[in-house]
Amino acid sequence: MAQQTFTLYRLISRLPRGKAIFSLLYSRKAPYFATVRPKVREVRENYAELSIANRKAVHNHIGTLHAIAVCNGLEAAMGLLAEATCPSDQRWLPRGLRVEYLAKSTTDLLCIAETDPADWAATPGDIDIRVKAVRTDGVVAVRGVIPVYVSMKPTTD
Repeated sequence: MAQQTFTLYRLISRLPRGKAIFSLLYSRKAPYFATVRPKVREVRENYAELSIANRKAVHNHIGTLHAIAVCNGLEAAMGLLAEATCPSDQRWLPRGLRVEYLAKSTTDLLCIAETDPADWAATPGDIDIRVKAVRTDGVVAVRGVIPVYVSMKPTTD
């Protein structure tokens, strides 16, 4: 499955409104992501970014983006990066999520996932994918790491 999503992104994103169409398809593949309505902006090896809107449906009791909604956006970005970067003979699985809440999420957020090429050179094994959620004023609201375990795909004989 690794790279099928990335291949689809590269094909569809070239079309008029292609990134919007891909964003809908991605949310259908992982339906829980639809709760934050991610808008995929860019996907390439070692990098992915998407935005999530500051809307009432994902607010907490103080009227800001709920922490778990933000984590949902960060995990969606991480998944896109992993799909674009994981070697085709390997698969990935997140092992957790470690985040720091640095500022209130009071605006739409840009969710970014990043790795370095050297991180993937040691696979199979563990990789820490760096994630952050950035407000429209440039303030990093959430920063963290999503540890991912990369293993060889089972062989079918």
